[in-house]
This record gives sequence, structure tokens and C-alpha cells, in this order.
Amino acid sequence: MSRLHLTFECQGRTCVGTIDTAPGTTGLLIVSGGNEIRSGAFQGQSRLAARIAAAGFPVFRFDRRGVGDSDGENRGFRKSGKDIYAALEAFRAIAPNMQRVVAFGNCDAASALMLAQGDLCDALVLSNPWTIEDDTGALPPAAVRSRYLEKLKNPRELLRLATGKVSLARLAGGLRQATSRAPAPSSLAQEMARGLDASGKPYVILLAANDRTAQVFEAQWPSDLSAENQGEVRRCEGASHAYVEPHARDWLDQQILAMLRR
Repeated sequence: MSRLHLTFECQGRTCVGTIDTAPGTTGLLIVSGGNEIRSGAFQGQSRLAARIAAAGFPVFRFDRRGVGDSDGENRGFRKSGKDIYAALEAFRAIAPNMQRVVAFGNCDAASALMLAQGDLCDALVLSNPWTIEDDTGALPPAAVRSRYLEKLKNPRELLRLATGKVSLARLAGGLRQATSRAPAPSSLAQEMARGLDASGKPYVILLAANDRTAQVFEAQWPSDLSAENQGEVRRCEGASHAYVEPHARDWLDQQILAMLRR
């Protein structure tokens, strides 16, 4: 196994990718979220790639246009379909023995894969998909209820309430939010659901239980639009957005490897 850096073309621009080689005939394409470079926050995606390659599967990461080492204009995740397509072609070209590709994306990278209908991929691992169009910072009612239930299980929080160390005005506002109606699915969530249905690809949706993006996704996701292409939704308790906790990191690896081994 080795790590190689290479360039490929997308719409006349030069993009940069990295492959961790391995003998397997199924490979993993990692799509970066936000404006994150291909190594990921604190080298998280680089380390993920090394672990998956060590298990026998080649892994390809890339910087989309306008991000990191790649040329061009950064047009955001909604318009990154051509970047994903070009990266997949480059991956297949450098690993000609590969017969199957699983794509993994966290946050708006998962959203981008849904919107692109999983072009050229054979399966999708979609983590904490981004469904927020107007980010006001407010949690959905279900997430607020979950937070209050956790507090009620904590003796320290109950003691704070009994001793008057909790703001009653803030508590009342939180209770109003917790009992309000869930918002209607955003147009972005509906576009993503339609794209996922149209892809016809097997998929798994992974949710970090402590992540706000995942909590909003659960409230926004129009599950009735996914009736024809049922995938699985799996949750990791105690996990944050990037799965930095040791148990969450191991769980994420297991979920990805399970899809690669199908």
C-alpha cells in the first residue's frame, strides 16, 4: 500500500487528488464537506483513508474546484456534481482493476452526493446530511425535547433546577420551542430525497446523535419521498459531527467497511 498524489481535469480546470492504494476491487471515494480540503479537519479524512486502505480497499480523496490545491472557482456543494463525476473517473482510471465504488460524504458532501444522484457510484454512505437553508441557529422541536430529556436524567441538572440556578425565563422559552410543531421539510431536503430516489443506489445514512446537523436532518427529512429506495438510517450515540470520539471513530469505520464488503 502507498499514498500517491495526482491531478485530473474538471471543466478545463486542474484538480488535485490523493489515492491510498490497496489490492481490493471495491474502492472508497471520500467527498469533502463545506470548504474543507481533502485531508479533512485535523487530518481526519487522511487518517480515515489510511485505515480503510489498511483493511484492503483503495481510497481516493480530492479537492473540488476552488478549494485547497485545485484551480477554478468554488461554486459550493450544490454545484459540485461535475467535480464528483471527474474525481470518480480519475479514481477508476488510476485503479483499473476496481469494479465497484462506494462514495462517502459528511455534512453537505452527503447532500452533494444525493443531489448528484450518486453519479458513477455503486453505493452511498451519507453522514449527517445538511438540510438547512436558512440557518437561524435554532434546534428543531424534537432535538430540544431530546436535550431536555437528557438533562432530566442528570442529577446535577435537577439540583441546579431545585436550587434556582436555572433561568426560568430561558426554561419557559425552551419548553415552548420543544412543544412547537416541527417545520415542514426544506426545499433542499426534498431535492435531496428526490435525487436519492432517482439514483437507485443502495445507501446508508449515518447520524451522530450529538450533532445539530444530524438532529435537524431528522426533523427535515421527508421520509415519504424515499419509499421506493429504502436504505438504512443508523445512529451513533455520544458522537459529534466529525466522529472524533474513539468509539464514534471505530463505529464510522465499521459502517463504511460494511458497505464496502457488501
